[in-house]
Parts: sequence; structure tokens; C-alpha cells
Amino acid sequence: LANQIHYGSAEAERLTAESKRLIEESGMAAKRMQKDADKRLGKTTSINRDYNRIQQDQKLEENVQEIKVLGGRRRVSIDLVHDEVGRELMKEREVIEGVASLLNRTLEQTNEQIRLNRSAKYYLEKDLRDKQSRLMVSAPSSQTPPRILTTPSPTSTSSKQSARRTTLCLRVLLESLLEQMSTDMCRQHNATGNALWLQETKTAKGQLEDHLAKVLSEVASRKWNLEALRLAIEDKAGPLKVAQTRLSARSQRPSIELCHDPELTAHIKSSLPLLCVNPVTPPDCEMELLALTRSQLILEEEIQVKSHSLYIDEVVCTQLRWPIAINSF
Repeated sequence: LANQIHYGSAEAERLTAESKRLIEESGMAAKRMQKDADKRLGKTTSINRDYNRIQQDQKLEENVQEIKVLGGRRRVSIDLVHDEVGRELMKEREVIEGVASLLNRTLEQTNEQIRLNRSAKYYLEKDLRDKQSRLMVSAPSSQTPPRILTTPSPTSTSSKQSARRTTLCLRVLLESLLEQMSTDMCRQHNATGNALWLQETKTAKGQLEDHLAKVLSEVASRKWNLEALRLAIEDKAGPLKVAQTRLSARSQRPSIELCHDPELTAHIKSSLPLLCVNPVTPPDCEMELLALTRSQLILEEEIQVKSHSLYIDEVVCTQLRWPIAINSF
């Protein structure tokens, strides 16, 4: 009887020690699985935060592209065309819209995976709580073998492995998508920047300004020439009228005194050709001057158009593009 009592006491102590060991192992396993679940959830949450930040950046860049396209449409006259810059800006906007749409769809998948991970975490924690409770209840009687107490349920194991595999695959997919999106956006951003090369517009504006300077010089020369012709006509009209008046007065002389004056007649004949030519010349000069003035107005309008286009491309579009940063997360 004493031996049986001693054996029973030793068996109880062994079961108590075994129960403590199982409790400690279960606690360590619970902490380890909790840590793994938190780590996976943290990774997915980090992905979610990255996507939110990327989505905000994409929205900002999309607004910038919309402003640039609208700025290009505010060009006037001959520069209001669908040029290479406009085509590249439209392509860039399409690329950004496509990236934003793909990011939204991927964000939905990420949120769904977060929900599945949380569900797996919940069932793992529930399984651990159930096993700890079962262990506490079964420890004194030692009716449950230790192997059964430490074996996880098939449902929680399958859910955990499935969530882990899906999370890893989704993370690889996200990294690939982010890299590809960043590459596409950088390539289109560089293409638009190359299209916004303003040297051609500046050269055209410089040529127009040089031509305008020549036209202005020609206008000033024609005005001076026209004024000189008018002064010359006025200078010749006075002496001619005097000679004609003298000739008319001398033709009124009576009898033998009414004779032909060779010198006075020669002076009148020499002045008449000049007076016959000069009245025709000023109108021709005035027509040429009007044509030059019209060319001057056209050149000034074209220069104003080029200046306006340069302001839109160089000040509005280019400065809006400077703060744009495309990062690969």
C-alpha cells in the first residue's frame, strides 16, 4: 500500500511536471505563431501604406498632367496645333491613368489578402486558446496524450499555409508591378521631356525678330525716301511756277516786243519732265510702305504667338514637371 501511495505520488508529480512543460511549450508556440502572424500582417499593412502613398503621388501627377494639357490648349493662332508635345503629354496621361487603375485593382487584392491573413491569424489564436484551455483541463487527469495536445488542427494549418503562400506570391507580384510601372512612367516622362525641347521655338522666334528688325529698318528708309521726294517736288514746283508766271506775263507784251524767250522756255521744258515723273513716284512709295507696315504687323503677331507658346512650354509645363519624382518602391 505504501509503495502504491508512493508510486501514485511520483506519477502525479510526473504528470504535473509534464503539464508544466506542455504549458510552457504551448505558450512558446503561441508566441511564435503570434509573432509570425504579426510579421505577415505587418508586411501586408506596409504594402497597403505604400500603395496609399503611391496612389496619392499618382493623383498629384495626374492633376499636373491635366494642367499641362489644358495649358497647351491655351496656345493661340498658328501654335494651336496637335504637335509632338501634345501627343507625348496625352500618352503620359494615358500611362498614368493606366497605372492608377492597375494600382487600384491591386490595392483591392491587397486589402482582400489582409482580410484573409487576419482571418487566419484569428483562427490560429483561437486554436491556441482552445489547446491551452484543453491542456489546463486535461493536465490533472492526464487523459490526453501530449502529442494530441501539441498537434494543430488541420483547418488552421491549411489556412495558415494558404495565407502565407498567397501573401508571398502577392508580394512578389507587387514588387514586379511597381518596378514595371516605374519603368514605364520614367520612359514616358523622359519622352515628354525630350519633346518639350524649346530650342526650335526659340530659334524660330529669333529669326522672326531678325526679320522684323530688317522690316523696321526698311520702313524707316522708305519713310525717309518718301519725305525726301515730297520735299524735292515742293522745291521744284516753286521755281517752275515762277517761270510759268514770267512766261505768261511776257506773252502779253505788245507788237514787236512779243518775242520768244529761249532761256525761259528751256527752263520750263527741263522742269516739266521732273514734275511729270515725281507725282507718280510718291503713291508707289506709299503702297510699298503700306505693304511693309502690313508685314511688320504680321511679324509682331507671330512673335507674340511664339512668346506665348514659350511661356506655356517653358514656364508653365516645364516648371510643373520639375518636382515630379517617380520612385520605385
